[in-house]
Amino acid sequence: MSLRHPSRSSTPVRLTGRRVTLRPLAANDFRDWREVRQRNAEWLTVWEPSRAARQPDPTKDRSAFTARCQQRDRDRTSGTAYQFGLFVGKELAGEVNLNNVIRGAMQSGTLGYWIDQRHAGNAYIAEGVVVVLQFAFEQLELHRMEICIVPRNQRSVRVMEKLAIREEGIAQRYLEINGVWEDHIRYGITVEEWQQRRVDLMANWIELSTDLTFES
Repeated sequence: MSLRHPSRSSTPVRLTGRRVTLRPLAANDFRDWREVRQRNAEWLTVWEPSRAARQPDPTKDRSAFTARCQQRDRDRTSGTAYQFGLFVGKELAGEVNLNNVIRGAMQSGTLGYWIDQRHAGNAYIAEGVVVVLQFAFEQLELHRMEICIVPRNQRSVRVMEKLAIREEGIAQRYLEINGVWEDHIRYGITVEEWQQRRVDLMANWIELSTDLTFES
């Protein structure tokens, strides 16, 4: 069944690959998300922006996590971002987030992701990225997606290499990461490239019979 255009949908979207499921996180995911994030604090925070000192920590404060989920619901409703928890079976293993959606002449968005160290090395993020790219290009009808990575973050770089996403160069002091303005490698893929590579990417990472579905 074909879907109505979800660019401004208040209904959560569930996406599936061969081994992973992606869906927006909700308040009742707090316990699992807190456990994964606290256990992976040293593994993850070196690659993430600093949190303001007075800002509640969603890994410790349930209300802060709930507010985070509510803001993401508003982002989805407004069509500006679509953030997904990545699940292997029923276990939360990371996130793949489609942010900074710009319409008008640009029709673009950015992708970011992280993985639980326990699940690293299984290409779950590569699979999740392909699933979200399909959603971005075929459902949201975006024209271009960008992924920006700190050069020394070799695990994230390998995801791009595995998927053969085109490298576009270095953006100097592009984002604040853990208190430092870091250079980033910019990777990009357009809908034209997606269409050219779709069959191979889908065959490797997504069940060809799988449709994007809304949660009831």
